[in-house]
Amino acid sequence: MFWPITLLGALAGWLLASIPGALLGGLLGQVLDRRLGLDSWASLRERMRSGAPLQGEALLFVLLGRLAKSGGRVSEAHIRVARAEMQRRGLDQAGQREAIDAFYRGKSGDDSLRQPLRRLRDREQAAAVLQACWRMARAEGRVNTREHELIMLWGKWLGWSRDEVAAQDRDAGRRQGAPASRGGAYEEAMQLLGVRADSEMQVIKRAYRKLLSQHHPDKLAGSGASPAQVRDATERTRELHNAYALIRERRGFR
Repeated sequence: MFWPITLLGALAGWLLASIPGALLGGLLGQVLDRRLGLDSWASLRERMRSGAPLQGEALLFVLLGRLAKSGGRVSEAHIRVARAEMQRRGLDQAGQREAIDAFYRGKSGDDSLRQPLRRLRDREQAAAVLQACWRMARAEGRVNTREHELIMLWGKWLGWSRDEVAAQDRDAGRRQGAPASRGGAYEEAMQLLGVRADSEMQVIKRAYRKLLSQHHPDKLAGSGASPAQVRDATERTRELHNAYALIRERRGFR
């Protein structure tokens, strides 16, 4: 019963043995390259380091995690943006878990992103990725130097010009209904403090201090607020600080 299998195995072994080593290596290499999608030594190193190649939602959330961590710490604002991206893409529970894993994978900064981005040739998908990256970079109100450098580099790897990458920042702002310009950020800061553009600086200062007193996390913690309420108050306080700093800068007050 086992004779045919043994015979076939022996025949296969004889055929392989009759092929010179270099030729056999080349044939096997071509098969593996086609099956695994390897096109360079860099892609081979990436595959050996991280398993399956980054693509789709996994690639996007790795990028978002890298951006969120680029300033040194991941804030509640970054987490909210990541959650909003999951909702925007309609991810189910399993998809959300994978996105969260990818986000934390991006925070580690271990992945090489050059090859995955170079493989992303669909312009519409690439635009959606860049817009999501700009939204993450603006999670705390303004884009810092490191975030800007990263997005521009990723755009370059996608094959986009700097002007094209910058244009996606404006599109990202329009898509989420938030102002993308610095002037728009100033108007948003005024609204957050509940003041007008023609308000005196003393009026603005009083409004800022009043809101700061209401939302200060130490005050809430002392009144028996829950940890979630304290975290929300901390984020609100950070937003108030950023808004007041922007208004002072814009109005020339110290």
